[in-house]
Parts: sequence; C-alpha cells; structure tokens
Amino acid sequence: MQKSTNLDTSVETLNPTHQGTGPVQMRIKNANSHHDRLSQSKSMILTDAGKVTEPISRHRRNHSQHVLKDVIPPLEQLMVEKEGYLQKAKIADGGKKLRKNWSTSWIVLSSRKIEFYKESKQQAVSNMKAGNKPESVDLCGAHIEWAKEKSSRKNVFQITTASGNEFLLQSDIDFIILDWFHAIKNAIDRLPKDPCSPSRNLELFKIQRSSSTDLLSHYESDLKEQKPEHRKSLMFRLQHSASDTSDKKRVKSRLKKFITRRPSLKSLQEKGLIKDQIFGSHLHTVCERENSTVPRFVKQCIEAVEKRGLDVDGIYRVSGNLATIQKLRFIVNQEEKLNLDDSQWEDIHVVTGALKMFFRELPEPLFPYSFFEQFVEAIKKQDNNTRIETVKSLVQKLPPPNRDTMKVLFGHLTKIVAKASKNLMSTQSLGIVFGPTLLRAENETGNMAIHMVYQNQIAELMLSEYNKIFGSEED
Repeated sequence: MQKSTNLDTSVETLNPTHQGTGPVQMRIKNANSHHDRLSQSKSMILTDAGKVTEPISRHRRNHSQHVLKDVIPPLEQLMVEKEGYLQKAKIADGGKKLRKNWSTSWIVLSSRKIEFYKESKQQAVSNMKAGNKPESVDLCGAHIEWAKEKSSRKNVFQITTASGNEFLLQSDIDFIILDWFHAIKNAIDRLPKDPCSPSRNLELFKIQRSSSTDLLSHYESDLKEQKPEHRKSLMFRLQHSASDTSDKKRVKSRLKKFITRRPSLKSLQEKGLIKDQIFGSHLHTVCERENSTVPRFVKQCIEAVEKRGLDVDGIYRVSGNLATIQKLRFIVNQEEKLNLDDSQWEDIHVVTGALKMFFRELPEPLFPYSFFEQFVEAIKKQDNNTRIETVKSLVQKLPPPNRDTMKVLFGHLTKIVAKASKNLMSTQSLGIVFGPTLLRAENETGNMAIHMVYQNQIAELMLSEYNKIFGSEED
C-alpha cells in the first residue's frame, strides 16, 4: 500500500457477532504529522438510528449523584407556594422590641418558611453568592393576626414566630394583602403547633422519593453496561437495598399489628394515660368536663387581667412572648395546677395572648358557624334599636356555654374600655382585635374584606350595647 494517503484509518469491532449495531472504537491517526505519537482516539456507541449518545460515567460517585438528581427534584422548586413584593417591618427579635423600620421586600412563601429578599429572588442569586443570605422565618409554631393598631398604614398583619420574632407585612392593595394573609395562615395551619426540626420534612421527602425499590429498576438497567470490576460492587449494593426493603416490610407489618391491637382512646383516657386537651377542644366539651358553662381557664385569665392589667398600655393589642405563651398552653393542657400570679407569668401580655389563642384555636368559634350569617344580617340593619334587639335575640338562642362565655368575656372587655384613657384601648380597637377571633364563616367565600368589617362591627356593638344585650338575662 502506498503512503500517499493522508489518513490511515483502522477500525476494530469489539463485538464481532453484532457488526451492525455493536460498540465500535475508531482511531484516526494522521500519518504525515510530525507528532505521530500524539494520536487522537474517540469512543462512541452507535445506536440503531445511527445517533451518537454520551458515554456512560464509570465513576461510582458521579453515577450516584446523577441518580439522586433524577429521582429527587430540587426541593425548593416543589415547595414554593407564593412570592411577590410587600412592605415589611421587623418589630421584635427574640422577644426584644425593635424600632419599626418599613422596607420593600421580595417575599417567598414555602410550605414551612418565609424568606425576605431585597429584590426578586432571581436578582438576589448574585448577592447570595457573595454571602448575603436572605432572612428566613420558620412558620412552625408561628401565629398570624391582623395588627391595624400597630401602624398608621392600612392592611397590616403581624407574624409572630415561636422564637419571639415579630414581623409586620403590609400592602395598599386589599386583595393582595388578603391573599397573602390567607396563604400564610394556611401554611401555618398545616404545620404542627409545636416547634419542629427544619430538616424533618426534607428527610421525609428524601425517604419517599429515593426508596430502594424505586432505585432498583434504575440500577438494573445499567447493570449490563457496567464493567466487571464495578458489576460486583453494584450487585452488593442491590442485595443490600433488597435487604433493607425486606426489613422495612417486616417493620411495617409489626407496626400494623401493634396499631390494630392498641387500646382505644377512651380506655387510655379512663386510665389517665392521655389527658383531655383544653386548647383545641370544642367549647361545650371543655364545659361538660368541668361541669360549668364557662371554661375555668377563661375565668382565670380574666381575673388576672382585671387584677393587674386594666391600666396597661395596649392590653390585648400588644403580643406577649410566643415561647412563654406556648409554655402556658402546655401547662394548661396537662391540667397542671395553674397560678397566674407566679413570676413566670408576670408579663400580662402573655396571659392575654394565651386567652386569645384559646378562642382562636376553638374548632368552632365562640359565635357558632350556624349563626354567622344571622349576625351579619343583624348588623346590616339601619335602625340601631332594631339592630340591638336582633342581636340580643340571637344571643339568647345560643347554646349555654357560648352564651355564658360570651357574656363573661364582653363584660370583662367593657372594663377595659372604661380604662381607655390609660390603656388606649377603645371599643373600636377591641373590636378589631376580637372580631375575627370570635366570629368567622365556616367556608371563607365572598369578599373577605367585607366580612372583616362586619366581624369588627358586631364585636363593637356587643361592647357598646352590652347592658342592653345581656342586662336582662339572669346570671
């Protein structure tokens, strides 16, 4: 053969029995090059369609990373629920009050936290690389409420975290702030009341998405293409994963047998192993248990406030330390002896915060769902005397626990209003605080802003016309 040709091409078929579609290694060598020793070699796989696919990674670590990337999508992309611009002010850090300073923030709401950025999240990526991380708020154990009295701006609500941080969020556009309020409230309601570990949801997500049975088929498909020295290691991992799966099945079977054989809730309560809760129970259930029509905890809180809180500025409007409120809530639920005169409850805002939390966590509000529309229709009446008589008639139709608890609560709040010159809490202020807490629709439909106005007006009427509404009733 003459050497006049520029390229000497040799083709070696690695699998002679499959000449049409088998793997082919081709080496192209330039015979006339002065650097013959620097040859170029290329490896490729020819498919039936004649297309070239990327070579399979033989590095075990890289392979596992690709597998996890395919099986577990970025968690952040799945959990973001809402994002947009709002006005934000941080007014407390760990229970320590801060000076209110409003700023525009890009807010990202996920299933368990809120992140505050100075600009949109995409624009903030470069800043994050420089070490400027966004401020993050854990919603587990947090509380959200409207806070009109804390700012001269309209449409303001407050988020208080379990660690004692407090944030105000605001927008001038009604439907935007209402949408944000309910989105955050729904996210908080889905989380457990007690503070939880931030990594727990991520671990559960990984367990669900990357179980050994899900990965088994993926590994089997690549097994044939692995080198012999790697195949033995992969087979060991597959056997180990299969063993884990069988262990999980045995544990699951045992747990199922245990659950089916476990004693009933009633029997555990009778033995005193499980105690009935005060917070989160129906009002009539708590009253039946205590053989009363007004919960004992409500009476204790009211007594403590009237004893040392009537003159306190912003009583019922100012939030207490949420961690201390949760501690008080735990003690009450455990039916431990409660002494609100103890020094650990010296902050009266903790007592008022716990009382508001009790009413807020009632499965059915103090004004029953079935009476909501009737109270709204009553407050719409133009004639004041007709409005009062209609509300009075509705109150008398309420179940005894609701009616008596309502009478005790609003009677207490009239004493707060009587000291308005010192505590700065007017009838309107208390209506804003207690309206949405005591009165709400079962299904949140229609215009929420209109409902909120009616809720406040009904609470104000109960306060301003307390003697006419409750005065003729027998104690």
